[in-house]
Amino acid sequence: MPVLLASAATDTGLTGLSGFVVDVIAALGAVGVGFLTFLETVFPPIPSEVVLPLAGFLTQQGELNLAAVMVASTLGSLAGALVLYGAGAALGLERSARIADRIPLMDASDVHKAEAWFRRHGRAAIFFGRLVPGVRSLISLPAGTTRMPMGQFVLYTTLGSAIWNGLLVGGGVALGTQWHRLERYAGLISDGVLVVIVVVVLWLVAARLLQRRRASRDAVD
Repeated sequence: MPVLLASAATDTGLTGLSGFVVDVIAALGAVGVGFLTFLETVFPPIPSEVVLPLAGFLTQQGELNLAAVMVASTLGSLAGALVLYGAGAALGLERSARIADRIPLMDASDVHKAEAWFRRHGRAAIFFGRLVPGVRSLISLPAGTTRMPMGQFVLYTTLGSAIWNGLLVGGGVALGTQWHRLERYAGLISDGVLVVIVVVVLWLVAARLLQRRRASRDAVD
């Protein structure tokens, strides 16, 4: 694996943070993928769009086990989400926002955006938020401040994270040696997912309104 990773890093010019990703996966394998998704969740500037497509490429090459990568990455995402849930519960939203303001490539508005998403969509935001850039990690903070039931939080986080991780790992498998190109298209993937979420939410709202109308008609009859 180190030889294959070194070749991948050389071919794509990976240095700095991305080079660190390569080094961790080379040293720890699937466990390294889980560790990196944990860091990416707690510290969003670490790009899941590099970590997971690379892991997918390595599963295609037989260097990593696909099931192990999916389990490790999902557990890493869940562990990171639990840390942020705890931070939200302990610090409150405003103190969390002030801390985010001091982290490179983050600011308080990111936290407030996540809080607005949570307030708008309720508990379902924990599931859908894992699929939306800028919300994916920080959605755990308002869940913590409102003391969302832990069982629901874990369930929705696990399902949403597994879907997002699966998309990126699957993209790495499909693209093979061109796995690094997925970073360019991750935004398009997220936009597509967001469109699907909006359609689903509108459909659920319409179905609920229709159900209420039918109930009202039955009551009149």
